[in-house]
Amino acid sequence: MRSPADEELSVPEVDWSVFTPALIVVLLFAIPLIVFPQAAADSVTALRDMIMNNFLWLYLLLGMGALLFCGWLAFGRFAHVKLGAPGEKPEYSDGHWVAMMFTAAIGASIIAWGFAEPIFYLQTPPLGIEVGSSKSFEWAHMYPMLHWGLVPWAFYTVPAIPIAYMLYVKKSPTLRISSACDGALPMRGREGIKTAIDIFIVLGIVSGVATTLGLGVPLLSAMISTLFDAQDTVAIKLGVLFLWTALFGASVFRGLKKGIKLLADINIVLGGAALLFVLFVGPTLFILDLTVNSIGLMFNNFLATATWTDPIDKSSFPKDWTGFYWAWWIAYTGMVGLFFGRISRGRTIRQVVFGIIGWGCLGTWLFLAIMGGYSLYLEANGHMSVTDILNNQGMSFVNALVINNLPYGKLTLFVFCILILVFGATTIDSSAYVLASVCAKNMRNDQEPQRWTRMTWAVLLALVTAGIIQSGALDVVTSITVVGSLPLVPIVILLCWSLVRWLNQDFGPLVNPKELSLHSEQLKSNS
Repeated sequence: MRSPADEELSVPEVDWSVFTPALIVVLLFAIPLIVFPQAAADSVTALRDMIMNNFLWLYLLLGMGALLFCGWLAFGRFAHVKLGAPGEKPEYSDGHWVAMMFTAAIGASIIAWGFAEPIFYLQTPPLGIEVGSSKSFEWAHMYPMLHWGLVPWAFYTVPAIPIAYMLYVKKSPTLRISSACDGALPMRGREGIKTAIDIFIVLGIVSGVATTLGLGVPLLSAMISTLFDAQDTVAIKLGVLFLWTALFGASVFRGLKKGIKLLADINIVLGGAALLFVLFVGPTLFILDLTVNSIGLMFNNFLATATWTDPIDKSSFPKDWTGFYWAWWIAYTGMVGLFFGRISRGRTIRQVVFGIIGWGCLGTWLFLAIMGGYSLYLEANGHMSVTDILNNQGMSFVNALVINNLPYGKLTLFVFCILILVFGATTIDSSAYVLASVCAKNMRNDQEPQRWTRMTWAVLLALVTAGIIQSGALDVVTSITVVGSLPLVPIVILLCWSLVRWLNQDFGPLVNPKELSLHSEQLKSNS
């Protein structure tokens, strides 16, 4: 038998049955994007169209199912099940916990879309709304809040609960999504199924993170070129990618508590300061009025908009936007679910559900309401033709030029550059940490994967992003996420099924629906 000292000195091993196939598929995906960018881009886009044409209904149905499942978890009979030992306190304080969740799950993407997304909707309004009408401006501000709100954070919560339950209630020694599916998997052929699950999880994470980087690198590049009045070139983009890789690689090298937590804390402070600055130096009353109006629009029309497939007119809006976003969140569920589950020790199921969905929605709604409101104000009042910038210079320059239009433009732009740089680093180092964990075996849940595997995934993520930069098309960025998300749909369902079976087995007899009855002898004595 191994002594406790031996256990302390042991290090996790690489699970080559997961690492090797995933590595091969990632390279087969990245290399054609670099060598044959146009042909590879066309193939990926065609595959995305096929998936959305045939499975849009499934993505929208899964979104509603995730939200309902979270409601059952938060208000059902297992809401007070603790994800940890009796009396155990949370591993992280509420502030650190929220900061790590928000920055890992959203990152630089919210800034990449925040100023630009409403302008897309102005040009192609949903639900037959007239282009350029007052109504189109109102719905253009509301739709980002729908796409980044309740359903996305429900998608993230669904895997986080079974993973935390697996780690801290079932005391599983491994940090892998396949192990959280054990409650729903047959004994026969289980190991082969679990290996396949882990491979698909890795590919889903890579596709989701590739989208984040594929949006973030051009955004930061455009901001830097605007800041220094330089031409935005591929060289600048690759330089940004190299800097990003070095930064999040260094954070991954330091580990979860020293690296990721520190970056997350910096993010929250910078992000809050940036938001308050835009709100108070911008059109404050306009943004507040528009935000309250959008909240009403969203909740009054939530079911209709979250399930709209446009089956008669068959416009592309549901597939291009709601379908894409739901696919993006699903692709990210592997990374975010593992990360959220890992940092949620010591909390009850209800606390985790409310914490993720409540704080997550509050953060994204604040970002989108303020940034989108400012862009729409500039467009509506003729202060800046944001639509022309989007059509002629692209999405990244919308953000750069709109931020540069704020008071103290260059200084403000510099602060946003730092914010995006750190936001992106937090997202990617969280991803590299999780990818290395999925590809490890014999790793206790209180350990971290080997540093070289974390660094390897950091470099591989940068390689995929380099391929996306070569293509230079937004369609390619969004298509990669859709393709990577489809195999994760049945895995999300397996996680829910596994959790329900575990809860019923472990706590069912303790929390059966309350029944009140009088014993027959008591009835006689009372008569």
